[in-house]
Amino acid sequence: MKIVIFIEIFAGVVYNLGMEYEICDGKIIIWDLTQFNIVHILECGQIFRYEKISEEEYWVCSKSEFAKILKVGEHYEIDCTNIEYFINFFDLKTDYAKIKQNLSAFEIMKPIVNTVGGIRILRQDPMEMIISFIISANNNIKRIKTIINRICLSVGDKLEFGGCEYYAFPTLEQLKTLSVEDFENFGAGYRAEYLYSTIRALEGFDYAKIFELSSDEGGKILQELKGVGPKVRDCILLFGFGKQDCFPVDTWIIKAYNSYFAKTPTQNVGEIRKNLVEIFKNYSGYAQQYLFYFKKSALGE
Repeated sequence: MKIVIFIEIFAGVVYNLGMEYEICDGKIIIWDLTQFNIVHILECGQIFRYEKISEEEYWVCSKSEFAKILKVGEHYEIDCTNIEYFINFFDLKTDYAKIKQNLSAFEIMKPIVNTVGGIRILRQDPMEMIISFIISANNNIKRIKTIINRICLSVGDKLEFGGCEYYAFPTLEQLKTLSVEDFENFGAGYRAEYLYSTIRALEGFDYAKIFELSSDEGGKILQELKGVGPKVRDCILLFGFGKQDCFPVDTWIIKAYNSYFAKTPTQNVGEIRKNLVEIFKNYSGYAQQYLFYFKKSALGE
């Protein structure tokens, strides 16, 4: 029996749960394909621990959790190690229809949102995001994925789910067993020293404080970590701490800004970030993902 979960009523209180999904036979079933497209979600630069198995199936790892996402006709089935974890991970209780409606108030965003509207910003582990986005600096997605996979294979726990073997993202203690030379051998290059230093700086790191602080104040703390510059900082704040007033700027965002927003083309990253945050405010993170993926996929890269 299909259960439409738009609202939950408990003790007379109505809670908006954001989109249409259900839990059935130990799986999460996604019915609303206007708000969930696994290709859009995983291929938009926010996550590196995923594999495309076929046109209809992807595998995702996060921390020590694992999910198979399979498109079956007009719905998705998510078979996973932890249902509550992946409800939160895929941000299923957020109403992206409302987000897209608000972004569509900007005329330039209407066709973009309509084209790549299946994106959802994942709620990922902050430590995993710090390590992953330090690796991402001046790098491409294929190499980033390879380096992270080598780290996980080296010291992460080997796990199994549904006949699939996978490796957890290492704990801080496991990461601390790796040397600068190990990271160099994994392909991290000059980032190896950054990783080695930051892993030790994360001992006792107050992640909760970053959640509580403003993006500016939290960003200052993150930039004290080796290898965390402005763009990496914004990626960590957005994808690891859910700070939606951040706007990571890379090559694709520069191209999008100059195509759609700039009166005079510029390569000034600070200026671009400032102007885009002023435009989109607390919807900046969502706008960034739509613009990034639209521009990247529109150019066939």
